[in-house]
Amino acid sequence: MSDREIDLQLVERVRQGDQRAFGILVEKYQRKLLRLLSRMVRDQHEIEDIAQEAFIKAYRALPQFRGDAAFYTWLYRIAVNTAKNYLSTRGRSMPTVSDQAMNDDDEPDERLVAQDISTPETELLSKQVAIAVNQAVDALPKELREAITLREIEGMSYEEIADTMACPIGTVRSRIFRAREAIATKLRPILGTPDDKRW
Repeated sequence: MSDREIDLQLVERVRQGDQRAFGILVEKYQRKLLRLLSRMVRDQHEIEDIAQEAFIKAYRALPQFRGDAAFYTWLYRIAVNTAKNYLSTRGRSMPTVSDQAMNDDDEPDERLVAQDISTPETELLSKQVAIAVNQAVDALPKELREAITLREIEGMSYEEIADTMACPIGTVRSRIFRAREAIATKLRPILGTPDDKRW
């Protein structure tokens, strides 16, 4: 039985009044959701509050969950919208990817860098690459930035991204291709790669 089928069974059990089934879903996705929200909100208490609110909203909205998308994709949308609403009521906006990609040491996160770029060259080069990638992603139009982030940071499939962004899978492929091309253009001078090669 697939992960998605297990989730659908749990959802069905919740609808039939089994609250423990929802507890299983919370346990399964809580850490993933907290990690997602930590890229949008800095304060740990706020992150936990938003996650709790997202789970409450999901619980209340379960009767409307049709199963067209995976449960986590549906939950992801609820959490992102909850975070947006939470921040907007406090006069703050969602951070850009370059803001999100900074960790506790204020070092750029290199997860958006393709693995074959991470060669054992100098530390300086890897920092330059990470900074260039984050700047390139930050400069992308919103749709391209969201698509590449869902793919490279969240690890979603093209189908899940299409569900999340409510667009055809062909559009997702196009957005990710264009985002990768924009990133490659920024990286070529640093890596010394020719124009006909991406990385």
